[in-house]
Amino acid sequence: MQKYIVFIQLAFIASFSWILANDKPNIIYINVDDLGWSDLGYQGSTYYETPHIDELAREGMVFSNAYAAASNCAPSRASALSGMATPRHGVYTVNSSERGKASTRKLIPIENTQFIKSNVLTIGSALQKAGYITGTIGKWHISENPLKNGFDINIGGTKAGGPYTGGYHSPYKYPNLVNDKPGEYLTDRLTDEAIKFITDYKDTPFFLYLPYYAVHTPIQAKAEKKAKFKKKKGNDAHNNAAYAAMISSLDDNIGRLMKTLDKLKLNSSTIVIFTSDNGGVYNISKQTPLRAGKGSYYEGGIREPLIIRWTTKISPGKCDTPVSHLDFYPTIIDITKTELRGIVLDGVSILPLLSKGRIADRALYWHFPIYLEGGNDQTQDPLFRTRPGSAIRHGDWKLIQYFENNDIELYNLKYDPGEKNNLIKSYESKTAELLKKLEEWRVGIEAPVPSEPNPKFKPAKDPEVDPEVEVESR
Repeated sequence: MQKYIVFIQLAFIASFSWILANDKPNIIYINVDDLGWSDLGYQGSTYYETPHIDELAREGMVFSNAYAAASNCAPSRASALSGMATPRHGVYTVNSSERGKASTRKLIPIENTQFIKSNVLTIGSALQKAGYITGTIGKWHISENPLKNGFDINIGGTKAGGPYTGGYHSPYKYPNLVNDKPGEYLTDRLTDEAIKFITDYKDTPFFLYLPYYAVHTPIQAKAEKKAKFKKKKGNDAHNNAAYAAMISSLDDNIGRLMKTLDKLKLNSSTIVIFTSDNGGVYNISKQTPLRAGKGSYYEGGIREPLIIRWTTKISPGKCDTPVSHLDFYPTIIDITKTELRGIVLDGVSILPLLSKGRIADRALYWHFPIYLEGGNDQTQDPLFRTRPGSAIRHGDWKLIQYFENNDIELYNLKYDPGEKNNLIKSYESKTAELLKKLEEWRVGIEAPVPSEPNPKFKPAKDPEVDPEVEVESR
């Protein structure tokens, strides 16, 4: 079977002897919403201030080429938690796949599935079977109720894709969040709940999925922090004071979490995974030198910050090997030696990378047979962040194929991380090689490709941004 699929028959065999002494570590998976690849101090930002996250990066393994499995919220989360690429669960976007103005869509997109199915075995489900207490605190977004998808405790999670049921300042309207303090900040409150969860279950293996609503729109910050950043000089990419203030509050709370682990002497028995679900929103924070942002399958939309820390087990350092959020599931069950049967996962265990070893050569794939409106001056056109297509990264090379006109783009990310120079004419053999791999992957995974013409499509010589399209943030 093709090597990008992992079949789990009986159990994962422990990869290294150094893991045997603690085969049931606690796991905290922090999934920030819409935090861009460059939106952190350790990633080079001089405007945003993230001292606690920077410290986490110094203490853990930093992955410079980490990718989400999709470029916006729902499909990214569905893939990370299920371990399956988007064609397997059918969640390709938020709500309808017919986004944007009908007259500008050349094809009928593949119909979107809003939620993962109830029989999908999530990471939470797997760890429940392994004896873990599982909790999700924050944004859920991939089904009606996380308690039916492998979690014992749900605080604040609904099917909603953003903090629309209360915003960032109490009184809230989220489940299991009592309004004790008027004006309380949501990021602080979710951390309070996370600290309580860690404290309550410190004596048993726990899995805490902590998907903060921050820094998703609406951009709502603490007034004193916003005032501070208004006085600070930004740059062309990073200059939004309110957004900087939201990141600062997030960073404060990461510091609180790490302090709690230290206080409870849980550092050596707890794996911390820190990442974001997709790229930053382009009109709020640009991901220079990467191209575009959330919703796009250029690097700014899918390359993510990723830190994995496990003190005494993982030596601090940097890993340049491309990895995917799809790899979290197989890595976690590899570490915990969780027994599963009949499960198909599309990532691989990256446990060898955590000990500064290697994994087998492979390609990463994306499939997005949908439309996502809200384009900008760095997307393929000004109307859509993406049009239907697929993408592959193998080594330093990345190819994008769009289905409407079979447009092909080829980039060498080592020399051109901003994806400015399409090399299809200069590297015809590489283009053919990657296109063949991409097509074989689609066949193998049974990825649906839209081909039906849209009768409402009206060609336009000079397309202009439709003033009625949704905001870019969704």
